[in-house]
Amino acid sequence: MPAAIDLTGSVAVVTGVCGRLGPVWVDALLGAGADVVGLDVQDAVGPGLRAVLDDHGPERFTLLVADVTDTDGLRRALDACLDRSGVPSVLVNNAGIDSPPSARGGSWRFEDIPDEVSGGILGVNAHGTLRMCQVFGAEMARHGRGSVVNIGSMYGGLAPDPRMYEHLPVDPPFLKPPAYGMSKAGVAALTRYLAALWGPSGVRVNTLSPGGVLGAQDPVFREKFDARVPLRRMARAEDLTGPLLFLASDLSRYVTGTELAVDGGFGCW
Repeated sequence: MPAAIDLTGSVAVVTGVCGRLGPVWVDALLGAGADVVGLDVQDAVGPGLRAVLDDHGPERFTLLVADVTDTDGLRRALDACLDRSGVPSVLVNNAGIDSPPSARGGSWRFEDIPDEVSGGILGVNAHGTLRMCQVFGAEMARHGRGSVVNIGSMYGGLAPDPRMYEHLPVDPPFLKPPAYGMSKAGVAALTRYLAALWGPSGVRVNTLSPGGVLGAQDPVFREKFDARVPLRRMARAEDLTGPLLFLASDLSRYVTGTELAVDGGFGCW
């Protein structure tokens, strides 16, 4: 019988901790007994993360201000993590830039997408994950243990369907930026690379790729999306925590270099 998930005594690092999914990962890891070090570009704890800390207590959580696009800043954050909490055994690379469908504009025709939009997405989502692995992941490899969970997306392997957004009253029509899928495909490639590199050092590296996660999407989009998913709904936060803890814990001790899709079956047709 598999052991219960118990991360007591472990140190888990989560990037983008103040964003949309950051509190979900923190809640799961604190609930499993880990001490959590959160990294974010801002030091303001939003309502989602505040609710998590109110539930678990703030004693096992540390917030460090750091930018995944700044290698020197990440090295300083690693030093602070080692000094305050110890060597991490779990790294969740969650920081990322997404562009959800919106009627507020901010869309371009494909040929007009500004370089700074594409570069910003690639710089955080792909290169930012690489930097975190170079700084924090390499420290884990030096100590011979740990699990890296890179947060991907179903759009790393699938193309967004433009018909999902046709109802939005924007001109030009909304397009999911192509750099988003490019960045997440790169994250999955990095996962395989590092799984091969660090396997002998005792560090496992996997990708967790959520499908659409329920939020403030408009009702028409949600109806279209739900119809496209075999399970007929978008993911909820609690659908993501089990897969994360599986990859972070010894329950997956012989799993590395894989991509775990948590998409309700979206990618099966």
